[in-house]
Amino acid sequence: MDTSIKIKRISVLGLLLCYAMILTYIESIIPFFGGVPGMKLGLPNMVIVLLLFCYGEFEGIIINVLRIILTGFLFGTLFGIMFSISGAVISFITMVIIKRLDLLDIKGVSICGGLAHNLGQLLIAIFIVKTSGIMFYLPLLLIAGALTGFLNGFIANAMIGYIKNSKLL
Repeated sequence: MDTSIKIKRISVLGLLLCYAMILTYIESIIPFFGGVPGMKLGLPNMVIVLLLFCYGEFEGIIINVLRIILTGFLFGTLFGIMFSISGAVISFITMVIIKRLDLLDIKGVSICGGLAHNLGQLLIAIFIVKTSGIMFYLPLLLIAGALTGFLNGFIANAMIGYIKNSKLL
């Protein structure tokens, strides 16, 4: 790979990491209560879906983990990092499998990722609090995961066109 192409790729991945971190910060200051404590819109996940479809699995997981760790130390807590990592890993594995099977488009993959993310975090919460009573939140989390997954997939799909036109791939 040509050195200028490597530099361009690293630069774009760095910008996408910054974009995901900015979205994480914006999400943390937007008051949102969807009926479940700690529920968020999942805005940074649109960057991860975009990475998965434009750059690949390796880049997607690296940027996702870096985003969670960096923003966790900047704006959150170690406890928050643990919850985010659990949801992100389960979500990412689900999206990779669905994408590899070529079952759904980018919006469908993003919806599956949103659902898996919420389910993963709920399972970790059950493990931590040692009660299955919080399964009460499952219907709300599934609805929220599907809606935010669709929104993130829709925006990521639109961004792919801009990225291809700007020759950033």
